[in-house]
Amino acid sequence: MDFTNPLVYGVPCFIAFILLELTYSKTHGDDELYNWKDLAASGFMGVGSAIIAPLIKVVSAIVIFEYTYEFFNPVTDGVRTNILGYTSFGYVWYVWIFCQLADDFTYYWFHRANHEIRILWAAHIVHHSSDNFNLGTAIRNGWFTIFYKPLFYMWMPAIGFPPEMVVVCLGIEALWQFQLHSVYIPKLGFLEKIFNTHTMHQVHHAQNVEYLDKNHGGFLNIFDKMFGTWKEYDENIDVKYGVTHAPDTYNPVVILTHEFRDIYLDVKRSKKLSHALMYIFGPPGWSPDGSTLTVKQQQRLLKEESKSTAEVSFSQPN
Repeated sequence: MDFTNPLVYGVPCFIAFILLELTYSKTHGDDELYNWKDLAASGFMGVGSAIIAPLIKVVSAIVIFEYTYEFFNPVTDGVRTNILGYTSFGYVWYVWIFCQLADDFTYYWFHRANHEIRILWAAHIVHHSSDNFNLGTAIRNGWFTIFYKPLFYMWMPAIGFPPEMVVVCLGIEALWQFQLHSVYIPKLGFLEKIFNTHTMHQVHHAQNVEYLDKNHGGFLNIFDKMFGTWKEYDENIDVKYGVTHAPDTYNPVVILTHEFRDIYLDVKRSKKLSHALMYIFGPPGWSPDGSTLTVKQQQRLLKEESKSTAEVSFSQPN
């Protein structure tokens, strides 16, 4: 069957909604919601992703996904059968639901890995590097994540989901993720129990210690709740968006590469191979001497400080 990636229609909508939110913010006194230079940098990276992504998706969809699907689901006696013995999945409606759920599960672990493995964080930090939270930030995507993202999803065509179905579900996920980047949508009542909502994504983009590495989910929040990374938005906390080690520039090239440069410098001055490997594959903030701290170490310190004082002013060391 032939399907069209939803992002083909999504991109014009992205531009329209960014312009709509931008206009609304400027005419309703929210002048600080958008910074022109920051928006330009986000737009540059968004355009770059839009150019690179189709080229890589040709490889991922036609070569990686298709080859994986054909290898694990050969046609036997006229019927496409998985190597485990069952008939590969078709296009009936409930298979689409299972595929979307499988996509959401995969997105959770892909997204979480981007935050917990430094070399992947170097690619993903681009999306978090703005201290503004708006629909413009939603298109501020790193170019390097595109190269390894398909590897996380290979298991889906391997177990029998058609490659084009996987690609469509990926597109649907991306559409949901885009619209989450808005401060104008309040808490959504009972929907908060099921879905990853706008306020939950504000938590995800915050650099407040208690909010770091939380809410990695796609359109559902169940996996965050299952695996201990869910955090509810607290209206008593003054949210500060961005990252603790920001590039402090609007230069797109620096924004795209600054964390890779920092990894290189850390590895260069490492005295042990194990230290060098940890700087590459360990969690962001790791150091052998504790001069910089991981998110878990920072949150542990915050928890300890909270026990001794009613109000904690915590300076993030990273």
